[in-house]
Amino acid sequence: MYAKKITTNEDLNAAFAIRKEVFVMEQGVPLGDEFDQFDTLNGLCEHILVHYHEQPVGTGRIRFMNGVGKLERICILEPYRKFGLGKIIIKALEEIAEEQGVSQVKLHGQTQAEGFYQKLGYRTSSNIFIEDGIPHIIMLKELSIKK
Repeated sequence: MYAKKITTNEDLNAAFAIRKEVFVMEQGVPLGDEFDQFDTLNGLCEHILVHYHEQPVGTGRIRFMNGVGKLERICILEPYRKFGLGKIIIKALEEIAEEQGVSQVKLHGQTQAEGFYQKLGYRTSSNIFIEDGIPHIIMLKELSIKK
């Protein structure tokens, strides 16, 4: 089990296939809402791919906005959940934030995943809101930047 930064279109397409399976097919997010202008390798954000026995099974990305890293599009294919891969994705994205000198990260977490993020040090900072038809909350975490 490992995560790596996406640097090729092949890996980016694997991430897209995972996101389409989880968000569009499983959770009913409209296809047009799932993909956006940040889904490129042009440096607008960093994408990662997590592997389980050499197979890509999870993904996430981080986008930098006003000095804050926003973790987005975090998902794992259903058969591979409960293997600790979510923690690997979050850790990899937080490491990218730290490399960029960012001391705070945030995310729009689905309410069903709130406990997962809390165990990783995130705190809820909003009321529930609906995003793509799914209840979400904003969660924040302060990172300790190594100098």
